[in-house]
Amino acid sequence: MMNNAFAQPMWLNGPAPGQFYNFMGGNTQAELPRELTTAGPFGTKHSTAAITTGSSVVGIRYAGGVLVAADTLVSYGSLARYQNIDRVFKINDKILLGGSGDFADIQSIKRSIDQKMIEDQCCNDGVVMKPKSLASWLTRVLYNRRSRMNPLYIDVVVAGVDEAGVPFLGNVDLRGRAYDDYVVATGFGRHLALPLVRERKPKDRDFTFEEASNLIRECMKVLYYRDTRSIPQYTVGICSASDCSVKGPFKVEENWTFAETVEGY
Repeated sequence: MMNNAFAQPMWLNGPAPGQFYNFMGGNTQAELPRELTTAGPFGTKHSTAAITTGSSVVGIRYAGGVLVAADTLVSYGSLARYQNIDRVFKINDKILLGGSGDFADIQSIKRSIDQKMIEDQCCNDGVVMKPKSLASWLTRVLYNRRSRMNPLYIDVVVAGVDEAGVPFLGNVDLRGRAYDDYVVATGFGRHLALPLVRERKPKDRDFTFEEASNLIRECMKVLYYRDTRSIPQYTVGICSASDCSVKGPFKVEENWTFAETVEGY
């Protein structure tokens, strides 16, 4: 017969039914922090700079759809560290998202968006998130983070089509500022790609799909030549009433023969 001195309850130190196990010991639930940040000597310490960064994203709206392109490089400072990372994402059958800036923050906002998509699906009311609605929601999220002095260091392009097939293309930055246009860009793309696209815009109509495709290809070539944080490999997201997907990777058609004429270095 077992001595009562050695008797142990069958579920000693375990969680209550329906609760999670506390690996630190005890059956009390540890309260998770609201933000995964590090407490410093003067309070909570927030990140103040981007570490692993993605460069430019370019989006072009054409008659019936949108194109969004970004190279596949994520740099660690000035080191071309990760060279096969997609920065154009399919959110649902109507929305594309392209992100530049701190890639960790891009992953964070992407997880938040995915969770929101799941919550919308759980409602099962037949309502699908539209690109303009997502852009408006992102302005609130990013402005809220900025107001708490803990911004997400990102610059995103939101693109897609609504239920009527009308294309939308917009940009939201880390402070929640937003605009929409027939061409948007982030990073060096604002200086190099926007003028290139705007000077070729027909006055009386939208771009055709072929024209937009050629412009995306040329923009990515110019960005590879001029932006030191870019590589020749890129992906392109296409969203129209009939298709929403990310294609690629593609390669820039390089031509360095002109380098023989460069002098003074």
